[in-house]
Amino acid sequence: MSSNGEEPSEEPSTGPDRILPATEYTSSDPMEPVKLWMPDKDCCPEDIRKPVSVPTLLTQTASKAGDQPALCVKRGGVWISWTYKEYLAEVRTVAKAFIKLGLTPGHGVGIIGFNSPEWFFSDLGCVFAGGLAAGIYPTNSAEACQYTLAHCRANIVIVEDHTQLSKILAIRDKLPNLLHIVQYSGEPTEAGVLSWSQLMEVGKKEKDTELEARLKNLAPNLCCHLVYTSGTTGPPKGVMLSHDNLTFTARTLVEHYGLTWGEERLVSYLPLSHVAANIMDLFMFTSCAGTIYFANRDALKGTLISTLKEAKPTIFFGVPRVWEKVREKMLLVGKANTGIKKAVGIWAKKTGLEHNKARLSGRKSAKLSYKLADKIVFSKIKDELGFSQTHSFFSAAAPLAQEVIDYFLSLNIRIWEIYGMSEISGPQTGNDNTNYRPGTIGKDLAGFHTKLDRNSAGVSEICPEGGELCMRGRNVFMGYLGNQEKTLEVFDGDGWHHSGDVGKQDQDGFFIITGRIKEILITAGGENVPPFIIENMVKNELPCLSHVMLIGDRKKFLSCLVTLKVEVDQETLEPRSKMTDDTIEWCKSVGSKAETVEDVLTGPDVAVMDAIQKGMDRYNKRATSNAQRIQKWMILPADFSIPGGEIGPTMKVKRHAVLKKYQEKVEKLYES
Repeated sequence: MSSNGEEPSEEPSTGPDRILPATEYTSSDPMEPVKLWMPDKDCCPEDIRKPVSVPTLLTQTASKAGDQPALCVKRGGVWISWTYKEYLAEVRTVAKAFIKLGLTPGHGVGIIGFNSPEWFFSDLGCVFAGGLAAGIYPTNSAEACQYTLAHCRANIVIVEDHTQLSKILAIRDKLPNLLHIVQYSGEPTEAGVLSWSQLMEVGKKEKDTELEARLKNLAPNLCCHLVYTSGTTGPPKGVMLSHDNLTFTARTLVEHYGLTWGEERLVSYLPLSHVAANIMDLFMFTSCAGTIYFANRDALKGTLISTLKEAKPTIFFGVPRVWEKVREKMLLVGKANTGIKKAVGIWAKKTGLEHNKARLSGRKSAKLSYKLADKIVFSKIKDELGFSQTHSFFSAAAPLAQEVIDYFLSLNIRIWEIYGMSEISGPQTGNDNTNYRPGTIGKDLAGFHTKLDRNSAGVSEICPEGGELCMRGRNVFMGYLGNQEKTLEVFDGDGWHHSGDVGKQDQDGFFIITGRIKEILITAGGENVPPFIIENMVKNELPCLSHVMLIGDRKKFLSCLVTLKVEVDQETLEPRSKMTDDTIEWCKSVGSKAETVEDVLTGPDVAVMDAIQKGMDRYNKRATSNAQRIQKWMILPADFSIPGGEIGPTMKVKRHAVLKKYQEKVEKLYES
């Protein structure tokens, strides 16, 4: 990789694809351009090497595949769609409306709501107009919305419905930069709030003059997108992503995974405020002229599979919790089967798992049995799940449990785990069809560069044979909005971004994450303890547990708070008391009749308590030192949740919030 940031030849003299002069590779100012880490010529094809802006990416696709369906959504029981020509036209109309409504270049447009065509139009319309698109998690409180909108100096906020609108109205007086609110679903009843149709009317009346002027001022090495971190270790930070970050990453993904122009289909349902859904849904699919189908807003409450069966996606992307929920439902279906049907199902899954594990280890498998199982079982299961035409299955955001990986392998579904973060525009390493090893995060994607820094503080305690994952390249972000100090903290003098994640490589070059530096606990005895490893080891011993949170910072010994796997209210996302079916089955296996958390805690249930203690004992026998043994533990009355404040929108545990919420219980563990 060239480190001099040389500009490509035959560069245009005006925007949006000219490279602006820059002196640094990082910035905390959205109006300040950065140098680009141009890859070597043999690293990737020329069409990917050449920097392009987000408007050019969409415009080029609309030019080459104008009549190809781009966006499809079901409304009133009927699918309606936009071609790429229509998609581009809508985006330009929204951009003109935003300019008329007062969007200043370098200021934000906040978007909060479930995935929809209007979400896409708003996001890209903001970028075309020179603003900073800033997605907000639909689960955010009014206070969290205020933080994001104030931080990006949002001039406009787009809300889905009255529920989201009420949050903005509650904080509107505290947002001096906010000029307009637009509601894209239903008709707003509040004075001064624009409907989507009113917004479009504003844009249609405007000429293209100002929009074209704004486009000329854009550049691939300027910021256009903000992704806010989950805030698990402090206030959320605004990750600044440039046009080039997004377009280079998206085109690299298309090339790496061999996506076919004009033939790919994807169901959009994961939050677009998360970098993974953002890069895949908005930018990767534009790069290959793919078609996006929008799920219903209650997708994760049971309707996702119905959409999948209609859309027949070629690619499916899910976070671990989605894969876990699919597995749980499939296990329920399997338990309901009886007789010959049940026997055939058990045989097929055993055959599928053995076949895939044999292939992964280079051994021969029973091909005839596998083909028979595929014909009579696997193909039918994929039809029922909506995966009949899916060739690629992805998972990201957190590690997949081995039991989940094995379950889907038994159904002949290979889930490719990808590692990424907001600061690297989404992905960095990944498994694929030719390089696949379950339980790893794969290898570098072409043009992305990873190294393990063995000298980072805290690495030796987490993984003596590993190092901190550091990244450099055109997918790595510009910096944190308005926070030069934090930006400089995460980049070293050679331009490598330090992720805070610790990992290692196996003998074949596959990366494995082993922990996170910022989460290291330092006991009263001065020993550094990596909670990530210990928590996973305990969960592997005790499949009944949903969360394990290790405690022991500045304490004489380690303890942990644990939660049982329970059902979740699909409307409020709050955890119920009733345990999941597999947890109830586990309780029965240890001699308990418990079906709720209260059943376990009342008494408490001796059988469950003894079984959990035995699991802790099994872990303690494998602990690397006496200081890493768990001496006490406590079951909490409710599982961690977003409404409860224990986890953030990306499902990461907010350790400081848990400690504050359960301060008295923690103190009780250390009383004597």
